[in-house]
Amino acid sequence: MATNPMQRKSRISFLMGVLVTLIISALVIALLLLQLKNYKDKEAEERANSVKVWVLSQDVISGQVITTDMLKQQVVNKNYVPSNAIGDTSILSNYSLEDKEGNTVATENKKLYLVNKNTNNRQELKQDDDTGNYYVETRGEKTYVELAEVPIVAKVDMYKNSVVTIDMVAKSNEKTTDDLRKQEYNMIILPSQLQTGEYIDVRLALPTGQDYIVVSKKQVEIPQVNGVDSEDTIWMKLTEGEIITMNNAIVDAYRMLGAKLYITTYTEAGAQKAAEPTYVATYEVMELIEKNPNIVQTAKNELLNRYNTNAGTVRNNGIDNVIRNNGAEGEENLKTQIQESITNSKENRKQYLDSLAGDY
Repeated sequence: MATNPMQRKSRISFLMGVLVTLIISALVIALLLLQLKNYKDKEAEERANSVKVWVLSQDVISGQVITTDMLKQQVVNKNYVPSNAIGDTSILSNYSLEDKEGNTVATENKKLYLVNKNTNNRQELKQDDDTGNYYVETRGEKTYVELAEVPIVAKVDMYKNSVVTIDMVAKSNEKTTDDLRKQEYNMIILPSQLQTGEYIDVRLALPTGQDYIVVSKKQVEIPQVNGVDSEDTIWMKLTEGEIITMNNAIVDAYRMLGAKLYITTYTEAGAQKAAEPTYVATYEVMELIEKNPNIVQTAKNELLNRYNTNAGTVRNNGIDNVIRNNGAEGEENLKTQIQESITNSKENRKQYLDSLAGDY
């Protein structure tokens, strides 16, 4: 059937429109496929570069103990976080382990090693399949190792959502031992801005200008009554040997007119090491310490070594000399101050009980 020129032109226009539509559709589909490929490539790259890290769920201050409830896990690009970012809490758990002698545990290539604190020599730490106990093997013989967890603290102040790295934490010097007790003191001069959670040294200053560290780097807690901090009372966790030493220092302070027991605080507790105590107890107290079964042998050795090394300087030419010069007046002051301390303790206890009674 013949067609006129107008019909042919219309058909050609239609075919050209279909062709153009097909070309455009093909281009759009090709563009979409390219975008999809790029998206998938980017997604694959992000997955390859993604790592899980632990970040803080709250602010922490230097020296504060970090527990797992303070951490939350996030997936981030590994190019934007330090290579030593902690992604597995087992790293923290292993880092916190020590044996009774203070030898540490290191993780390397998913294996545990016991590191000698004096020589840095390493022995692979294995776990018994039957008992779960840890041991090291020397020439085919197993030596079982008793491990304990040491609190992990922040070296510096850190803010919420900070990525936690192994360089930002340290082991606390406060270890939970069988003889650790919370002690209350109300006769120590406190800094004006002391706060709960800070780390402190307790020092004994003599009127002659001599100054001794009694106990070092202890985390302090200030008790509250009706939400208000006590003005003169603190709590500290001390070992048996430290408790006896503190009691001796209190008596010495009372016997010397012008002497004082006071506190200094650490500026960056997480990064600063504990000061070395320099105070030496009396001979009678050292005898008591030596015979006390509640004090672990390593602590006895440290106290006895300090006494044997410094007794002549600290006791004979320092503290005891001042006590002798104070004579009867110093002994009378001792009785007075001890009675005041007892009275303060009773009053604080009464205020606390009264505050409880007021809640009902």
